Amino acid sequence: MATITAAMVKDLRESTGAGMMDCKAALTENDGNMEAAQDWLRKKGLSKAAKKSGRVAAEGLIGALTKANKGVVVEVNSETDFVARNGQFQGLVKMVAQVAFDVGADVEKIKAAKVGDVTVEAAISDAIATIGENMTLRRAASLEVSQGVVSSYVHGAVVDGAGKMGVIVALESPGKTDELAALGRQIAMHVAAANPLALDPSGLDPAVVKREKDVLADKYRQQGKPENVIEKIVESGLKTYYKEVCLLEQAFIHDTGKSVAQALKEAEGKVGGTVKIAGFVRYALGEGIEKQESDFAAEVAAASGKK
Repeated sequence: MATITAAMVKDLRESTGAGMMDCKAALTENDGNMEAAQDWLRKKGLSKAAKKSGRVAAEGLIGALTKANKGVVVEVNSETDFVARNGQFQGLVKMVAQVAFDVGADVEKIKAAKVGDVTVEAAISDAIATIGENMTLRRAASLEVSQGVVSSYVHGAVVDGAGKMGVIVALESPGKTDELAALGRQIAMHVAAANPLALDPSGLDPAVVKREKDVLADKYRQQGKPENVIEKIVESGLKTYYKEVCLLEQAFIHDTGKSVAQALKEAEGKVGGTVKIAGFVRYALGEGIEKQESDFAAEVAAASGKK
């Protein structure tokens, strides 16, 4: 039996909005498995949010660079937020983005690429020695279209092209590039705010869809609904889910009366041609990285021999 800690209960409460005791019960019932505990709460109708809180712990900057029909986004991590405000570090992130734009999104190729007389990897090592903190190039992604534009949006920018979140969106279209660029930025801002998982339902991970179906089915099965009714409810529930997580089906943040797909269709007249989203990438700083948090008061008490 797993030990259920206060930190685990706190994390589950933040990700679901459920009560403290319900969260503890969910973790106990599921042997400390966070994902299973989230599903357990949803089946019981106790979860107020299916999504995780989105809080991230790693520091550093996301860099985004776009030119015409091509764009890249990179993440360079540091140990503290203080470094993200350092001019040398900001310059390093922008340099990494430029190199990624030139050589592609493979992290090892970026690190091996030369800038002047040194490689990017050596430049990062020099910055570590100068600034005094560990830094890593964590990831990079790129998008390109044969006809159209790639637009970007950086949220929480501390310098032009680098901030706490970066989004690039590729629009395929024969239309006017200036109108496409403006539309692309709007879509990128939407992606930053709405955090879609895929462009449309076909792009969703089948395992994610199955998990959603199972949660819905089990929830109504526990309520005693007959299987034929459950099947219809699940299908309806999936349609609602797709509207929440698929970009084209989401309500457009700039005009919530329309879906993103409808907004694109309406923009075609202004753009002067058909418009298709060829892809998007959204990097939020530190997502997926776990950082151990210390309880300062507990540490002081432990050091003094108190409990």
